[in-house]
Amino acid sequence: MAFTKREYPTITITKKAETSLIGGHPWVFDGELTAFDGRAENGGLVDVLSPKGRYLGTGFYNDNSKIKIRLISTNANDRFDEAFFERRIRYAWDYRKTVMRDDIGSCRVIFGEADTFPGLTVDKFGDILVTQTLSLGIEQRKDIIFPLLYKVLTEDGQRISGIFERNDVAIRELEGMQQNKGFYIHEGIPVPDSTSTVITENGIKYNVDFENGQKTGFFLDQKYNRLAVSRLARGRKVLDCFTHTGSFALNAVKGGAEHVCAVDISEDAVEMARANAALNGFEDKMSFRAANVFELLPELTAKDGFDFIILDPPAFTKSRSTVDSAMRGYKEINLRAMKLLPRGGYLATCSCSHFMKDELFRTMLRSAAFDAHVSLRQIEARQQAPDHPILWNVPETDYLKFYIFQVV
Repeated sequence: MAFTKREYPTITITKKAETSLIGGHPWVFDGELTAFDGRAENGGLVDVLSPKGRYLGTGFYNDNSKIKIRLISTNANDRFDEAFFERRIRYAWDYRKTVMRDDIGSCRVIFGEADTFPGLTVDKFGDILVTQTLSLGIEQRKDIIFPLLYKVLTEDGQRISGIFERNDVAIRELEGMQQNKGFYIHEGIPVPDSTSTVITENGIKYNVDFENGQKTGFFLDQKYNRLAVSRLARGRKVLDCFTHTGSFALNAVKGGAEHVCAVDISEDAVEMARANAALNGFEDKMSFRAANVFELLPELTAKDGFDFIILDPPAFTKSRSTVDSAMRGYKEINLRAMKLLPRGGYLATCSCSHFMKDELFRTMLRSAAFDAHVSLRQIEARQQAPDHPILWNVPETDYLKFYIFQVV
């Protein structure tokens, strides 16, 4: 059926891109546009048409980006006003209340494409919202979206003391935006006098520096994976590699570990982990070390007594072109950990890179176990917490792999 003329500029795309959109992926890439009527503006809304003129959806256009169009709706009846964005925010918040139940003190409120807010991340750290905006279309509408976030959450009884923007990421420049960070200023939205806060997760307190900490200040996606570690930690001597804020280490202590050594290459991270240990009164059960994990693991021996090792490295690959080198890095630390552990010891290991597919990660683990002359008894296979929902038709939302094994 022929497309009925609407108010938005139209862009026609290739058959390949049409197939992708029909399959549920919301992006149209550079090279997949075949015709447009000339009115499209960067950050503006456009209607996307099939090669035969059929309406496929409406999305944000940006000629600066390799992702030329980010779809936000496939419903031709949608009108993209305040009511539309308020509905979307309410859907997202109601979802969090359902899947997280009472555990919404700190959680991810908006997870980009998984919540049909392309390029937008919103994390809630107690009474602070921290945002990261990576698409121009959202950036141009933040004066609609952010006040609505404040409205929806406060109307639901959540105290919000401020909204902080963490836009200090280089990818914004690829979208034609400048980097920046600071409190969002808008009438009716308060501004606190501090850029740090204290949150409680799994009964453990953390200082969160949402101005300078990694990403939005704290990694919420491993919340329940930390609990899984805690359940196995009783009486064990634990080595927590790439500790960052000390979150896995602290959960191990809370779970009854005899002792936990927390390691990170960053002196600042080690000091942060040390401060979080003090905040919880765990100092007597913990030691801290600033070291390169790749150099440290070969130096350790069975005499060090570790019988539970946690590997939570940063993403070793952020593109398809570096997956092979990332595989080597993952294998090296996992092989070293497997060799270091006694028979019957435990290994928690993960990858937070979308490009390191689960099949590849499992292949690496099998290879490491073979070379270490051990067998892996799988205890748990986990992913990110459900406030970071995975859309099966958007593989970019499926990024965290987390395994716990007994080494036998």
